[in-house]
Amino acid sequence: MIEILANSGTFASELIARTSDTASVQRIVQISLAPVFLLAAIGAFLNVMNGRLIWLTERVDRLDESEKMGRHDPALEELPVLKRRQTYAHTAVTLSTIAALLICTVVALLFISAFIRPPIGTYVAAVWISAMVMVFVSLLFFLLETKFATRPASERRRLSRKIRRKKDDTDNSATN
Repeated sequence: MIEILANSGTFASELIARTSDTASVQRIVQISLAPVFLLAAIGAFLNVMNGRLIWLTERVDRLDESEKMGRHDPALEELPVLKRRQTYAHTAVTLSTIAALLICTVVALLFISAFIRPPIGTYVAAVWISAMVMVFVSLLFFLLETKFATRPASERRRLSRKIRRKKDDTDNSATN
């Protein structure tokens, strides 16, 4: 059957002829291993960031509930910093997920390049660079989130007051 298709002169025969060489398929698999390892690393990073994000979300929700019920909880003072950390963690997760999707696209493009005539190396490079930018920025947001997390409690409370004042000033100027 494959011989008949290969000799018929159709797109299918051309496709089979280009991909029948085991060595060329092996090269593509080898080339795609580096992006796949990066994909595994991003998966591990996402696991860590999702754990942090879940903890932050639950903590913010508990403190918001305490605030609504009028309970006095000293931790309420840190709520603005926790919300900022939550935003940073969420951004890191989002960017990492986009990077993972872009890396999947790179792997797909590598395999597609074996089946089509026009060279698409420029597209592969552009998608790879985009993925690296997403990973880089994601790690920066992770760095910001951990920077806030490791500050002493007194500094976090001071920063929370500053964030709250800035928000109040913004809200007041918007109503005037």
